[in-house]
Amino acid sequence: MLGTASWIFSAQVILQRDYARRPTMLLPSGWLLRHSVVMWLLVHCLVLMTLCFHHVATSCSKRCYCSDSEDSFGGKTMRCSNLHLTEIPQDIPNDTRRLYLDYNLLTSIPANAFHDLPLLAELDLSHNELALLEPGAFRGLKDSLQFLDLSSNQLTMLDPDAFEGVTARSNLTGNPWHCDCRLQRALRRLDLEHMSLTGIICQTSELEDFGAQGVPFLLAKDLDLCVVLKKTTDVAMLVTMFGWFTMVISYLVYYVRHNQEDARRHLEYLKSLPSRQGKSEESSTISTVV
Repeated sequence: MLGTASWIFSAQVILQRDYARRPTMLLPSGWLLRHSVVMWLLVHCLVLMTLCFHHVATSCSKRCYCSDSEDSFGGKTMRCSNLHLTEIPQDIPNDTRRLYLDYNLLTSIPANAFHDLPLLAELDLSHNELALLEPGAFRGLKDSLQFLDLSSNQLTMLDPDAFEGVTARSNLTGNPWHCDCRLQRALRRLDLEHMSLTGIICQTSELEDFGAQGVPFLLAKDLDLCVVLKKTTDVAMLVTMFGWFTMVISYLVYYVRHNQEDARRHLEYLKSLPSRQGKSEESSTISTVV
């Protein structure tokens, strides 16, 4: 770009010198020639800038190796394997079709990590330290992703919001899956290829004696780990109902006792009324006699 600017400046200087030598005879032609050259140079600069921006958008990420895909779909194959990466590179080419990030030190996949890769069809995240897939981690890959490798990581559960409709064939083996009610409910919401979910083999479970450990969670048809939650919910409802019932009974007992006390006082008051009336009648009789 610096060389192009120097070229433009030199051309302008030459034209100005030529114009100064023949100011009268070549005024119209010199003016047209000068502006035509300048316009041509500007167009040339715009073309170069476009090529530079395209090169930046499609150039390979630092430290990674890129090659053109050999299939008919085109795009790039980008290999960033075994580079001790702790986060996903930010300069992945937009035309990447296969991305290999295996054997690194990734611990989580943030939201929108691959949002700008509309052609991505194969993603390898195996042999990392992944323990968290944030909601929206695979956003934007619903229509393009065909294969997803999450094997040999530290995943214990899957969040359906991380996939957002991705239906790719997946490898989920080699993770310390914790089988509980949350995972059982999440599997029903996942749109991953059905047989891919057989790679979820329970290393631990909510109930150790429930027979889930070492079993592919999806294939255990009679395995219902939500029954514990249901029982807990039922017990909580019973305790709540018993608490309300106790409060109602206590209020009724208090109400009855309070009314009994008021009734007793009122009765005593009523009993005292005839004696006063008798004294009044006796006084009236004495007055009459006198």
